[in-house]
Formats: sequence, C-alpha cells, structure tokens
Amino acid sequence: MKLNIPKKLFELTLGVALATTFVSCAGNVTSTQNPAIKIDGSSTVYPITKEVLEEFQATKKQSPDITVDFSGTGGGFKKFCSGETDINNASRPISATEMNSCKEAGVAYIELPIAFDALTIVVNPNNDWIDSITVEELQKIWSPEAEKTISQWNQVNPNLPNKPLNLYAPDRESGTFDYFTEAIVGKAGASRSDYLASDDDNTLVQGVTQDPNALGYFGLAYYEAHQDEIKALAVDSGQGAVLPSRETVEQAQYQPLSRPLFIYINSRSAQKNPVLEQFVEFYLKQAPEIVSNVGYVPLPEEGYQLTQIHFQRGKIGTVFNGESVFDLTIGELLRKQASF
Repeated sequence: MKLNIPKKLFELTLGVALATTFVSCAGNVTSTQNPAIKIDGSSTVYPITKEVLEEFQATKKQSPDITVDFSGTGGGFKKFCSGETDINNASRPISATEMNSCKEAGVAYIELPIAFDALTIVVNPNNDWIDSITVEELQKIWSPEAEKTISQWNQVNPNLPNKPLNLYAPDRESGTFDYFTEAIVGKAGASRSDYLASDDDNTLVQGVTQDPNALGYFGLAYYEAHQDEIKALAVDSGQGAVLPSRETVEQAQYQPLSRPLFIYINSRSAQKNPVLEQFVEFYLKQAPEIVSNVGYVPLPEEGYQLTQIHFQRGKIGTVFNGESVFDLTIGELLRKQASF
C-alpha cells in the first residue's frame, strides 16, 4: 500500500520550490531501502510508543533500526520540524509556531491521536492533610506571582498545615508543562520557576516518593505505575472533586486536565520507508490494548479507524489550528477527526 497524498495539497503544503530542500531536510531519507527510523518527543507518550516498538520488533526476523527517545513535546517538535526525526510523540497538538517551522523546512506531517490522558496531581503517600485540590488553588500555587512567595501549604489554604510546599513538574520543553500552565494558569508557559523540573517523569515520581511535602503533576500512566508509592489528588473545577481515571475521562468528568495524546508522522518519510509505514499501521492496530496496559485511556474503535484512514490517505495537517483545546471530550475529538 502506498500513501496517496493529493498532488495539489502536497504542492500547496510544501511548495514546489521546496522540493529539493525537502529531501535534504527530511533527515532520514538515505540511499538504503529502509533507512533508520527516529522517534522523539513527549515523555508522556513515550511508554506507549516504546511498548509498541518492542512488540513490532518481536514480529520481525531482523530487528529494524528504530530508536525512540524523549526530549519533551516541544523539544521533539524542534527536531521533527527540522527533519531530524520521523515521528514525534506529543502530549498536546502542534503549536502555530511549530506549524510555521515545519512549513519553512518543508516538513509535511500527519496528525494521529492515539489516546487520552488525565494529567494527574500527586503528593507523597504520607501526606494526610489533603485529598483534593481546586483549580483556583492550583493556579495560586503555580502562577508566576507565586515564585518565592507561596512556599508553605497553609499559604494555599489556611486549613492546611504550616509545612513546606515542595514542587515537582515537567520542564519547559514538555507538552505537559504547556498544557498544564495554559489550562490552570491561563497561558502556556506561564509558571513559577522555583521547582524541581525534569524531562523524565520517572525522576518526578522519585522526587515525590521521597519528599513528604511534595506536590507534582504528570501523565496518568506514571501515577498508575507507581500508585502504591504516590497519592493522586481529586481535582475540583467547580463541579465537585474528581479523581483521574479511565472512567472519569470517558465520562468527561475530569476537567480541565483531560487531554488527547498524539503521534505526528513525517509524511515524506512514510512514503519513502516501507518499514515506517508498517510500523505506524502496526501502532494503530495495537494501540487500544497497549494504551490500556500502559495506563492511559484508549480511543473508541471508531477513533482508531479514523486515524488509520487519515494515515492511509496521507492526510496532511492538524484539526487544532495550532492551539490546545480545553475541556475536550473523546466525542468532540472524534467529531474533529471525522470532519478533517
């Protein structure tokens, strides 16, 4: 099967004048029949892609040359839009700036939603003074104005103890950081900086497990994998406190911290490399089971059927217009995909 990208759409997206530059910028197009495949991006999506890759390689007599790493959604898009990688794992939609970067470099992309996540607020398991937190309290903690000012739990809420408040969160290259700050503070990237930041969510987990005064946030899968070592807080956005779970995401109750997860495919690489095409098709077929096993929320069957159709047709672009959408439900995501 060959990806069928309509000529007019392809030329409109890339520009005829960029055709030569496109090949050089595509990064992984070489004289070999099956060039190496490079995957980078979100640490949130990393566990899904890593498990898919392991299962894919197990189906091959000769293990294909595929590597997967994580440098955050933003860091990954920098590499992806310069043609250094073939797939970018993303915990938010591609931004307007990143869209322009890809366009300038002649990198056309196929946007494929692969799961839903519940961005999870966590504390140390020995924390016995808080079980839920409001969106307003989260904003008070994480706003830029809180830096070196809100440093005790009782400054967040006078009913909480006079204990140090130590914060753990993704770094600024992370899509989780972008999504959280925009959803909670009101602007992507608007955050205090006096916290322990890492591009590795396992580092954040370890920090919270060792610090009785900790509060942090990261994707649901990292909580699911360590729920005996950390405690999730229910989040109250005005309709009552709700814990993150598959059920509360599916029922659109866990807001505003439910979000879709994506993989972005370099369409030129997919055309040139049959193994990349096979890997993505395998990914979409295995995603429902693997997403559940890892600890995220799978899309309905219809969702994966739509992503398969978009990939097979080489559907270039994004349905998000360079912006994250908050309070997005799985049903709304499917309607966006269906109208793409």
